[in-house]
Amino acid sequence: MSKVDLHIHSTASDGRHRPQEIVRKAVELGLEVIALADHDSIDGIAPAIEEARKLKQPQLIPGVEVSTDVPRGEVHILGYFIDYTSKELAAALERFRHSRESRAQGMVAKLAGLGVNISWERVREIAGSGAVGRPHIARAMLEKGYIGTIKEAFDKYIARDGPAYVEREKLTPVEAVQLILRNRGVAVMAHPFTVPEPEALIVELKAAGMAGIEAYYNGYANEEIGALLALAKNHGLMVTGGTDYHGLDESNETLIGGVEVPMAAVDGLIARAEPKMLKLAYLK
Repeated sequence: MSKVDLHIHSTASDGRHRPQEIVRKAVELGLEVIALADHDSIDGIAPAIEEARKLKQPQLIPGVEVSTDVPRGEVHILGYFIDYTSKELAAALERFRHSRESRAQGMVAKLAGLGVNISWERVREIAGSGAVGRPHIARAMLEKGYIGTIKEAFDKYIARDGPAYVEREKLTPVEAVQLILRNRGVAVMAHPFTVPEPEALIVELKAAGMAGIEAYYNGYANEEIGALLALAKNHGLMVTGGTDYHGLDESNETLIGGVEVPMAAVDGLIARAEPKMLKLAYLK
């Protein structure tokens, strides 16, 4: 079990557990450093940090995962030590969340046309106060027995090339990096193999100010991790890692800390963070 997990989601986006519960789970599992990085949301950071301060563990890095689009795939940019008090950032993310909601409604309608009848009201209920995401739709499908696992929902229906997929408003990857930098964060490309041949994009994003790539990731084989480590070294980038934990399918999902991430990843982020942003985090 790793002591570090820098990619975790909560109910502030499409995770199943509240930010405070994420902190307690990390403590139970013996983690020393985590980052909450919800999709297009910073709403969970303050309560997570408050819980970590109360428990005096684990160290908690504020983060966000910004969704972007490219012609042949989807690119997510992680922002670490982000200024989660920024009104500009909150407003930008709120706009993206609204587009998530209209996209999700469109997916529910498409699913109905495919004979998969779930209610928008139930999807919204599952999402709670967080931003609606595809995992919430998948959970509604699972409840009604249309699928056997969350993964099956994506594979058959709501993945990017699936019959019920709907696009939404997104930034370009460069615009996401710029948004993170304007809000004093450290930009890192999440799970780079969501695009074929990611090196050209990595070079472009480094030129825009990106500091690193996520090399240690749930499901990546040793060969893939090695290739990403080599890319990072060749282009002077740091590396991070994490599970991308959502808590939606505990029997099949890798638990928090289930991907081995070296403490050096934390050191690299701290070295690149602005001093003021370090004070907004919970670090020992």
